[in-house]
Amino acid sequence: SSTGDGPMVLWLDAILVVVLALAIDRYIGEVPNSVHPLRWMGNILAAIDRHVGCRGSRKAVLIGFLSYLLVFILFAGIGLLFTSLVRYGLSETVSPLAGEIAWIVLTAVLFKVSFAIFSFRKHCDPICADLDAGRTEDAAAKVQMIVSRNTKGMDAEHIASSCCETVTENLVDSVYSPVLYFGILGLPGAVMFRCANLMDAMWGYLNDKYALLGRFPARFDDVLGFVTSRVSPYFIALAGMILGMDWRASVPAAKAEHTMTPSPNSGWSMTAAAAVLGISMEKRGVYVMNGGHPMPTTDDVRRCCRLIELSAMIYLLLVGIILYGLIGIQVQLFVEDAVFGFWGSVF
Repeated sequence: SSTGDGPMVLWLDAILVVVLALAIDRYIGEVPNSVHPLRWMGNILAAIDRHVGCRGSRKAVLIGFLSYLLVFILFAGIGLLFTSLVRYGLSETVSPLAGEIAWIVLTAVLFKVSFAIFSFRKHCDPICADLDAGRTEDAAAKVQMIVSRNTKGMDAEHIASSCCETVTENLVDSVYSPVLYFGILGLPGAVMFRCANLMDAMWGYLNDKYALLGRFPARFDDVLGFVTSRVSPYFIALAGMILGMDWRASVPAAKAEHTMTPSPNSGWSMTAAAAVLGISMEKRGVYVMNGGHPMPTTDDVRRCCRLIELSAMIYLLLVGIILYGLIGIQVQLFVEDAVFGFWGSVF
């Protein structure tokens, strides 16, 4: 390997990758949608979707599985090819240090694409500004872009609740899960989760069109989120303790109320956060979390964003650095060597 020359250097590389990815998320933000890899992945899946005819047969389950394999191999392969070409190419043509620095930066950029911590606030701030100014209809129109329910005519309390629900629900899918699998498997792990999560969002519906086609990605996404959803109340409690909130309520509330959501995983972080914030969150006709407490205000939405951002940062820096330094970086370098070797033998 031309990245690092020993365990200590690899640990330093791992720390730099995770910290740089966090800095990119905080100070640069999201990749433009037009060039975002998830957009390309979605386009490929949409093209496959248009050509699937046998939706009612078991063959659709196999097509769903093969579609997952296709996007995973394609996107993980392209990412690892770039990182390995940078590592070997610059090490041999410029210097080993140049190859190592470029590898750290590129790995951090690709890792950042798989998670988002500070984008929650960018969605919620304009909604809160509308609510504070009494523009409830404008706020309802904006919140429609981040939730699947019909928001037309929604009151201010339920708009604020929708913001809190979205932020707390997405914590696991947007941060905890991609970070865990990056920590264990490096970039292939982050891509593995992101592919399953996107396919679940596109195909994970229990209707005639997707019940069989989306079965594998939907089940795989549930499996991948099993551990991360269940550890989320502990990190939310830790963040709540630092922020002076009711942190002791987190774990008991999650254990008692996590089954309220249709998804087997999303209820854990949502109920934990509602309890720590001391608010109730309601999706009409589906659930009322932490009932008996006041519905959220715009101040609660901002508190919610702070709580979730802090818990995400703690998790990223603790779990991300430790796992990636111990396991993920080794796995990634091993797979990079295999990809580079394959590339060299073909070209």
